[in-house]
Amino acid sequence: MSSLVRHVTIDCADAYTLATFWAEVLDGRLADDDNPGDPEATVESAGASLLFIRVPEGKTVKNRVHLDLQPQDRTRDEEVERLLALGAKLLDDHRKPDGTGWATLVDPEGNEFCVERSKAERAGA
Repeated sequence: MSSLVRHVTIDCADAYTLATFWAEVLDGRLADDDNPGDPEATVESAGASLLFIRVPEGKTVKNRVHLDLQPQDRTRDEEVERLLALGAKLLDDHRKPDGTGWATLVDPEGNEFCVERSKAERAGA
């Protein structure tokens, strides 16, 4: 058998705080043994497992890997608004007047991620 991806690992300054943000984004949960100040924190969700690891260096360049989110029970634009309310910031808006496109956001530590149209929005296009 070939290898499987166990986690997507994200370097960060505050593992617990960033994991808490992403747990809300993904409707996931932190591991039972994760606590504020821990050097690692894990988010388990239906779509992926994310591992946050505290590193001393700050983020200085664009991500080499990023997450693309597809809302499951709301529209792309509703999801963008929800994520902005959680603390994300809009970096680039690639949404088009015809409803296509995506939005690029950053999490509280500046890691880029994209929000695409939902499956229902894609089917209706």
